Amino acid sequence: MNRQELNTLCELCGTSGREHAVRAYILDEIAKLRLPEDAVTVDRLGNVLVHKKGASAAKRKVMLSAHTDEVALMVTYIHEDGTLAFDTVGGISAAAVIGRQVQVGKDRICGVIGCKPVHLLSKDARTKPADMHSLFCDIGTGSKAETEQLVRLGDIIYFCGDAQDFGNDSLKAKAIDDRFGCEILLELLRSDLPYDTDFAFVVQEEVGLRGAGVAAAQLDPEIAVIFEATTAADIAGSSGSDRCCELGRGAVISYMDGRTVYDKALYDLAVRICEENSIPWQTKTKIAGGNDAGSIQSAGRGARVLAVSVPCRYLHSPLSVIRRADADACEKLAFALISALQEEAL
Repeated sequence: MNRQELNTLCELCGTSGREHAVRAYILDEIAKLRLPEDAVTVDRLGNVLVHKKGASAAKRKVMLSAHTDEVALMVTYIHEDGTLAFDTVGGISAAAVIGRQVQVGKDRICGVIGCKPVHLLSKDARTKPADMHSLFCDIGTGSKAETEQLVRLGDIIYFCGDAQDFGNDSLKAKAIDDRFGCEILLELLRSDLPYDTDFAFVVQEEVGLRGAGVAAAQLDPEIAVIFEATTAADIAGSSGSDRCCELGRGAVISYMDGRTVYDKALYDLAVRICEENSIPWQTKTKIAGGNDAGSIQSAGRGARVLAVSVPCRYLHSPLSVIRRADADACEKLAFALISALQEEAL
């Protein structure tokens, strides 16, 4: 894992439909590779599609994919006292954002997510989880007119989450989902590939897997590998299958989730690569969630799909946590798959 690059990617702000800064960084890095002009395209939706020649022509058309967007909040109303009402861009729990520092609008104005104080809540409301629509964002203004000079409806509220190492082997940052996958794709692009390969940095995953289907319809891959971050619930009070996957146990190879039944031969191949090369791996113990595989699988003529994910605590919250060793395991598997997907009987 290129730790510094992952830090940089995570600190960029780019929610669904607003991925401009992430796309600009990715295009700048790709430009350094001096690929042929027709090897890189940005489609109408904002997906970055890259074709990289390898040492040999591909025997199968393979697409490697990661999404560029992150979850965030969007301003929907300005109250008379100057605070902001908002809604979610992607799936976010209200409990995860109360009291969090945020950055608002193009000028990244400092704000904090507030809620009604407990002494103003009804007895019944005190026993229920907070509702997102009961929260507000305070940017320190005192009136609607003052706020309107700084913020407009439709502006984005991003979480503040400086990427930092902590503990023996951990990284915390916002937007690990899915800047981690973007980092893997960039590392692969910088390498000498054994076979021609297509890369897709796609948009709007968090609001319905929109960009990936568009990308797959254009590239028409036979096989697609999605690099992601997936929920690890290895926390106090969680046991057995409820833990889903765990930090420190390696790359997560999925057999099924809430959107996709993964190709069995591809799943078996990834597991065998890990076991033959001493790459730590695990699978998910719950069928839940989903990723761009659900859209890619059924786009155009259809594709066989595989997902390789880094286990990640506190997904879709202001700060997520991964282990560097797990990230390294995902990257080793990614490099091994480039050759295996072309050379193995599948």
